Amino acid sequence: LTFSHKNNNRKPKPKQTNQQSLLSFQVKYQSIMKFSAVAFLAVIGCVAAGKPQLSVQVRDGKYDGLEGLDPAVSWSNSAKTGDVDLEYGIEASARPTTDLASLPKSVWGKASTDVSGWGVSARAEVDAQARENADLEVNAVNEANDVSVKMVASAGRDFNVQSVEAVKGFNSGGGRVTVNPRYNMESEEADVVVQYNKDKTNVKLTASTDSQEVTISQQINDDNRVAPTLASNGDMSVEWERKLGDDNSLTATLKPNDSLDLKWKDEAWTANINMPIDGASIEGANVSIKREIKF
Repeated sequence: LTFSHKNNNRKPKPKQTNQQSLLSFQVKYQSIMKFSAVAFLAVIGCVAAGKPQLSVQVRDGKYDGLEGLDPAVSWSNSAKTGDVDLEYGIEASARPTTDLASLPKSVWGKASTDVSGWGVSARAEVDAQARENADLEVNAVNEANDVSVKMVASAGRDFNVQSVEAVKGFNSGGGRVTVNPRYNMESEEADVVVQYNKDKTNVKLTASTDSQEVTISQQINDDNRVAPTLASNGDMSVEWERKLGDDNSLTATLKPNDSLDLKWKDEAWTANINMPIDGASIEGANVSIKREIKF
Protein backbone atom coordinates (compact mmCIF):
# COMPACT_ATOMS: atom_id res chain seq x y z
CA LEU A 1 0.00 0.00 0.00
CA THR A 2 1.19 3.50 -0.82
CA PHE A 3 -0.01 6.53 1.08
CA SER A 4 0.55 10.06 -0.14
CA HIS A 5 -0.10 13.41 1.42
CA LYS A 6 -0.43 16.58 -0.57
CA ASN A 7 0.67 19.81 1.08
CA ASN A 8 -1.47 22.54 -0.40
CA ASN A 9 0.45 25.21 1.52
CA ARG A 10 3.80 24.46 -0.18
CA LYS A 11 4.91 27.19 -2.53
CA PRO A 12 5.50 26.15 -6.13
CA LYS A 13 9.16 25.89 -7.15
CA PRO A 14 10.11 28.91 -9.27
CA LYS A 15 11.08 28.14 -12.83
CA GLN A 16 14.64 28.85 -13.94
CA THR A 17 15.18 31.56 -16.47
CA ASN A 18 17.12 30.83 -19.66
CA GLN A 19 20.14 32.65 -18.26
CA GLN A 20 20.06 30.62 -15.02
CA SER A 21 19.72 27.37 -16.97
CA LEU A 22 22.68 28.29 -19.19
CA LEU A 23 24.82 29.17 -16.15
CA SER A 24 23.92 25.87 -14.47
CA PHE A 25 24.86 23.96 -17.64
CA GLN A 26 28.20 25.78 -17.91
CA VAL A 27 29.10 24.97 -14.27
CA LYS A 28 28.23 21.30 -14.77
CA TYR A 29 30.10 21.19 -18.09
CA GLN A 30 33.25 22.70 -16.57
CA SER A 31 33.10 20.26 -13.66
CA ILE A 32 32.76 17.32 -16.05
CA MET A 33 35.63 18.53 -18.24
CA LYS A 34 37.91 19.12 -15.25
CA PHE A 35 37.16 15.61 -14.05
CA SER A 36 37.86 14.38 -17.58
CA ALA A 37 41.27 16.06 -17.47
CA VAL A 38 42.14 14.16 -14.30
CA ALA A 39 40.79 10.95 -15.84
CA PHE A 40 42.86 11.58 -18.97
CA LEU A 41 46.05 11.78 -16.91
CA ALA A 42 45.04 8.67 -14.98
CA VAL A 43 44.62 6.79 -18.25
CA ILE A 44 48.18 7.76 -19.25
CA GLY A 45 49.51 6.15 -16.10
CA CYS A 46 47.34 3.04 -16.35
CA VAL A 47 47.84 2.06 -19.98
CA ALA A 48 51.59 2.81 -19.94
CA ALA A 49 54.03 0.08 -19.02
CA GLY A 50 56.32 2.52 -17.20
CA LYS A 51 55.33 4.33 -14.03
CA PRO A 52 54.52 8.06 -14.33
CA GLN A 53 56.24 10.65 -12.19
CA LEU A 54 54.38 13.60 -10.69
CA SER A 55 56.12 16.87 -9.83
CA VAL A 56 54.38 19.75 -8.08
CA GLN A 57 55.80 23.26 -8.30
CA VAL A 58 54.57 26.47 -6.68
CA ARG A 59 53.63 29.10 -9.28
CA ASP A 60 54.76 32.72 -9.09
CA GLY A 61 52.19 35.23 -7.88
CA LYS A 62 49.28 35.20 -5.43
CA TYR A 63 46.56 32.55 -5.74
CA ASP A 64 43.69 31.22 -3.67
CA GLY A 65 43.73 27.58 -2.60
CA LEU A 66 45.31 25.03 -4.94
CA GLU A 67 45.47 27.45 -7.89
CA GLY A 68 49.01 28.32 -6.81
CA LEU A 69 50.24 24.80 -7.57
CA ASP A 70 51.57 23.75 -10.97
CA PRO A 71 51.54 19.92 -11.09
CA ALA A 72 53.03 18.07 -14.06
CA VAL A 73 53.12 14.40 -14.99
CA SER A 74 56.02 12.86 -16.91
CA TRP A 75 56.11 9.31 -18.26
CA SER A 76 58.76 7.42 -20.19
CA ASN A 77 59.32 3.93 -21.52
CA SER A 78 61.91 2.00 -23.54
CA ALA A 79 62.02 -0.68 -26.21
CA LYS A 80 64.51 -2.39 -28.49
CA THR A 81 64.34 -3.12 -32.20
CA GLY A 82 67.31 -4.99 -33.62
CA ASP A 83 70.50 -3.20 -32.53
CA VAL A 84 68.70 0.06 -31.79
CA ASP A 85 67.60 1.01 -28.27
CA LEU A 86 64.51 3.24 -28.18
CA GLU A 87 63.30 5.57 -25.43
CA TYR A 88 60.27 7.81 -25.52
CA GLY A 89 58.13 9.85 -23.19
CA ILE A 90 55.66 12.66 -22.62
CA GLU A 91 55.25 15.50 -20.16
CA ALA A 92 51.80 16.88 -19.45
CA SER A 93 50.22 19.39 -17.11
CA ALA A 94 48.09 17.92 -14.33
CA ARG A 95 46.14 21.09 -13.57
CA PRO A 96 42.34 20.77 -13.82
CA THR A 97 41.20 22.39 -17.05
CA THR A 98 38.39 22.31 -19.57
CA ASP A 99 40.87 22.34 -22.47
CA LEU A 100 42.32 18.84 -22.82
CA ALA A 101 44.43 19.94 -25.78
CA SER A 102 46.44 22.23 -23.50
CA LEU A 103 47.53 19.40 -21.17
CA PRO A 104 50.46 17.90 -23.16
CA LYS A 105 53.64 19.97 -22.81
CA SER A 106 56.22 18.01 -24.77
CA VAL A 107 56.79 14.67 -26.47
CA TRP A 108 60.26 13.20 -26.96
CA GLY A 109 61.98 10.15 -28.42
CA LYS A 110 65.56 8.85 -28.46
CA ALA A 111 67.33 6.18 -30.50
CA SER A 112 70.77 4.74 -29.61
CA THR A 113 73.06 2.26 -31.34
CA ASP A 114 76.73 1.40 -31.93
CA VAL A 115 78.47 2.28 -35.19
CA SER A 116 82.12 1.21 -35.72
CA GLY A 117 83.12 1.66 -32.08
CA TRP A 118 81.07 4.82 -31.58
CA GLY A 119 78.00 4.96 -29.36
CA VAL A 120 75.61 7.15 -31.36
CA SER A 121 72.33 8.58 -30.07
CA ALA A 122 69.78 10.98 -31.51
CA ARG A 123 67.08 12.65 -29.41
CA ALA A 124 64.13 14.71 -30.69
CA GLU A 125 61.69 16.73 -28.58
CA VAL A 126 58.56 18.49 -29.80
CA ASP A 127 56.64 21.19 -27.97
CA ALA A 128 53.07 19.89 -27.94
CA GLN A 129 51.71 23.43 -28.22
CA ALA A 130 54.04 24.42 -31.10
CA ARG A 131 54.46 21.31 -33.21
CA GLU A 132 56.00 22.97 -36.26
CA ASN A 133 59.57 22.59 -34.90
CA ALA A 134 61.56 19.86 -33.16
CA ASP A 135 64.66 20.23 -30.97
CA LEU A 136 67.36 17.72 -31.93
CA GLU A 137 70.43 16.51 -30.06
CA VAL A 138 72.95 14.10 -31.58
CA ASN A 139 75.74 12.54 -29.49
CA ALA A 140 78.62 10.26 -30.48
CA VAL A 141 80.94 8.71 -27.87
CA ASN A 142 84.10 6.70 -28.46
CA GLU A 143 85.09 5.28 -25.08
CA ALA A 144 88.24 3.60 -26.39
CA ASN A 145 89.72 6.96 -27.44
CA ASP A 146 87.99 9.00 -24.69
CA VAL A 147 86.35 11.31 -27.24
CA SER A 148 82.76 12.55 -27.55
CA VAL A 149 80.98 14.87 -29.98
CA LYS A 150 77.66 16.67 -29.52
CA MET A 151 75.46 18.63 -31.93
CA VAL A 152 72.31 20.61 -31.09
CA ALA A 153 69.93 21.57 -33.89
CA SER A 154 66.32 22.40 -34.70
CA ALA A 155 64.24 20.92 -37.50
CA GLY A 156 61.06 22.26 -39.06
CA ARG A 157 60.67 24.01 -42.35
CA ASP A 158 64.45 24.45 -42.20
CA PHE A 159 67.23 22.49 -40.54
CA ASN A 160 69.43 24.72 -38.38
CA VAL A 161 72.52 23.63 -36.46
CA GLN A 162 72.67 25.68 -33.26
CA SER A 163 75.87 24.46 -31.62
CA VAL A 164 78.60 21.84 -31.85
CA GLU A 165 81.15 20.73 -29.28
CA ALA A 166 83.63 17.97 -28.55
CA VAL A 167 85.26 16.58 -25.41
CA LYS A 168 88.66 14.88 -25.24
CA GLY A 169 89.90 13.36 -22.00
CA PHE A 170 93.26 12.01 -20.87
CA ASN A 171 95.23 11.34 -17.69
CA SER A 172 98.08 13.60 -16.60
CA GLY A 173 100.03 14.13 -13.38
CA GLY A 174 97.95 11.65 -11.44
CA GLY A 175 94.72 13.44 -12.37
CA ARG A 176 92.28 13.64 -15.25
CA VAL A 177 92.16 16.41 -17.85
CA THR A 178 89.25 17.16 -20.20
CA VAL A 179 89.32 19.66 -23.07
CA ASN A 180 85.92 20.83 -24.35
CA PRO A 181 85.92 23.22 -27.37
CA ARG A 182 82.47 24.69 -28.16
CA TYR A 183 81.06 26.72 -31.02
CA ASN A 184 77.69 28.49 -31.15
CA MET A 185 76.54 28.66 -34.77
CA GLU A 186 73.84 31.27 -34.10
CA SER A 187 76.02 33.82 -32.29
CA GLU A 188 79.23 32.71 -34.05
CA GLU A 189 80.99 32.59 -30.68
CA ALA A 190 83.56 30.01 -29.68
CA ASP A 191 85.11 29.08 -26.35
CA VAL A 192 86.91 26.20 -24.68
CA VAL A 193 86.43 24.59 -21.26
CA VAL A 194 89.43 22.86 -19.68
CA GLN A 195 89.02 20.89 -16.46
CA TYR A 196 91.54 19.17 -14.21
CA ASN A 197 90.41 16.72 -11.50
CA LYS A 198 92.68 15.25 -8.86
CA ASP A 199 91.66 13.84 -5.50
CA LYS A 200 89.35 16.45 -3.89
CA THR A 201 90.25 19.36 -6.18
CA ASN A 202 88.67 20.42 -9.47
CA VAL A 203 89.96 23.33 -11.55
CA LYS A 204 87.75 24.60 -14.41
CA LEU A 205 88.88 27.21 -16.93
CA THR A 206 86.46 28.70 -19.47
CA ALA A 207 88.06 30.96 -22.06
CA SER A 208 87.01 32.82 -25.21
CA THR A 209 88.49 35.71 -27.12
CA ASP A 210 86.49 38.19 -25.03
CA SER A 211 86.42 36.72 -21.53
CA GLN A 212 88.03 34.18 -19.23
CA GLU A 213 86.75 32.53 -16.07
CA VAL A 214 88.29 30.12 -13.59
CA THR A 215 86.57 28.06 -10.88
CA ILE A 216 88.47 26.15 -8.19
CA SER A 217 86.32 23.61 -6.36
CA GLN A 218 87.72 22.10 -3.16
CA GLN A 219 86.11 19.30 -1.17
CA ILE A 220 86.99 20.35 2.38
CA ASN A 221 85.58 17.22 4.03
CA ASP A 222 82.88 14.64 3.41
CA ASP A 223 80.09 17.18 3.97
CA ASN A 224 81.44 20.54 2.78
CA ARG A 225 82.62 21.86 -0.60
CA VAL A 226 83.68 25.42 -1.51
CA ALA A 227 84.08 26.75 -5.07
CA PRO A 228 85.13 30.38 -5.73
CA THR A 229 84.91 31.73 -9.30
CA LEU A 230 86.88 34.65 -10.74
CA ALA A 231 86.22 36.30 -14.13
CA SER A 232 88.43 38.53 -16.24
CA ASN A 233 85.90 41.39 -16.05
CA GLY A 234 86.23 41.53 -12.27
CA ASP A 235 83.12 39.54 -11.37
CA MET A 236 83.39 36.91 -8.67
CA SER A 237 81.18 34.42 -6.88
CA VAL A 238 81.50 31.83 -4.13
CA GLU A 239 79.55 28.56 -3.95
CA TRP A 240 79.23 26.53 -0.77
CA GLU A 241 77.63 23.09 -0.69
CA ARG A 242 76.68 21.35 2.53
CA LYS A 243 75.58 17.70 2.44
CA LEU A 244 72.79 16.91 4.88
CA GLY A 245 72.81 13.13 4.52
CA ASP A 246 70.67 10.75 2.42
CA ASP A 247 71.42 12.72 -0.78
CA ASN A 248 70.02 15.89 0.83
CA SER A 249 72.00 19.10 0.49
CA LEU A 250 72.02 22.88 0.84
CA THR A 251 73.87 24.95 -1.77
CA ALA A 252 74.46 28.70 -1.44
CA THR A 253 75.94 30.87 -4.21
CA LEU A 254 76.93 34.45 -3.38
CA LYS A 255 77.57 37.03 -6.10
CA PRO A 256 78.60 40.29 -4.36
CA ASN A 257 76.36 43.23 -5.21
CA ASP A 258 74.23 40.95 -7.38
CA SER A 259 72.40 38.05 -5.74
CA LEU A 260 72.37 35.26 -3.17
CA ASP A 261 70.97 31.96 -4.43
CA LEU A 262 69.98 29.07 -2.17
CA LYS A 263 69.07 25.55 -3.26
CA TRP A 264 67.73 23.24 -0.58
CA LYS A 265 67.15 19.61 -1.53
CA ASP A 266 65.31 17.53 1.06
CA GLU A 267 64.43 14.07 -0.32
CA ALA A 268 61.72 14.67 -2.97
CA TRP A 269 61.41 18.40 -2.13
CA THR A 270 63.55 21.04 -3.87
CA ALA A 271 63.39 24.71 -2.90
CA ASN A 272 65.17 27.47 -4.85
CA ILE A 273 65.48 30.94 -3.34
CA ASN A 274 66.89 33.91 -5.25
CA MET A 275 67.55 37.12 -3.31
CA PRO A 276 68.78 40.16 -5.30
CA ILE A 277 71.46 42.15 -3.47
CA ASP A 278 72.12 45.88 -3.79
CA GLY A 279 75.16 46.77 -1.73
CA ALA A 280 74.50 45.39 1.76
CA SER A 281 70.70 45.20 1.43
CA ILE A 282 68.49 42.42 0.10
CA GLU A 283 65.82 43.69 -2.29
CA GLY A 284 63.42 40.75 -1.91
CA ALA A 285 63.17 37.02 -2.46
CA ASN A 286 61.91 34.82 -5.28
CA VAL A 287 60.97 31.37 -4.03
CA SER A 288 60.33 28.25 -6.11
CA ILE A 289 59.32 24.95 -4.49
CA LYS A 290 59.09 21.63 -6.30
CA ARG A 291 57.98 18.19 -5.16
CA GLU A 292 58.51 14.98 -7.11
CA ILE A 293 56.27 11.95 -6.55
CA LYS A 294 57.19 8.57 -8.01
CA PHE A 295 54.46 5.96 -8.35
